[in-house]
Amino acid sequence: MDTKLKLMIIEDDAALADALCEALAKWHYETVRAKRFDDLLQEFIAEKPQLVLLDINLPYHDGFYWCGKIRQVSKVPIIYISSRDDDRDKITAVAQGGDDYVQKPFCMELLRAKIEALLRRTYEYKVTEYLFLNAGLLFDSALHSLYFAEKEIELTKSERRLFTRLVQNKPDVVTRDELMMELWNTDEYVTDAALTTIISRLRSKLHAVCGEDVIFTKKGQGYFVQ
Repeated sequence: MDTKLKLMIIEDDAALADALCEALAKWHYETVRAKRFDDLLQEFIAEKPQLVLLDINLPYHDGFYWCGKIRQVSKVPIIYISSRDDDRDKITAVAQGGDDYVQKPFCMELLRAKIEALLRRTYEYKVTEYLFLNAGLLFDSALHSLYFAEKEIELTKSERRLFTRLVQNKPDVVTRDELMMELWNTDEYVTDAALTTIISRLRSKLHAVCGEDVIFTKKGQGYFVQ
């Protein structure tokens, strides 16, 4: 998983789209430009952006139409960027589910301020869901998923439960008995030897992915992550 936020630019003016990509890259955002103006919804679903910059005048269907379609599947923040200055268009933009409206031509710094404010309001409450661990690992505590270099690390059910318990208690030590009880709670009987095997296998898997030790042993007590 990339720790940068991804912004999708739905703009058919190539020069403006290029300028937006360049500015957003300087502000450390990942960008993706819409290409399939006849099927923008599927492109949006595939890209999973955290914010959309949406023009109104587009081929096939206008931005109002696509905002409505996106709202059927997502609450992602949407900022309209348009040359239209009629108040009725701005009202329609909000009514279709848009979060903000920037009129062309606009100052890039104004757009940046609006983007940052909207992202902060939308995602600030979710920050605690993502935990940065040592060795460049990112843990999603909502999904109990582990990522390295944008890719999810495949974990077995037992490995996922054990690692989640370790992360939830970091940096404190979790005893072997507590880890065994964690697995027993899922009706999976685990012997002491089996726990050793699972821990060893998980350690090797993580080391192979990131090249560093992730799970540490506190002799006579148990295991911990930093």
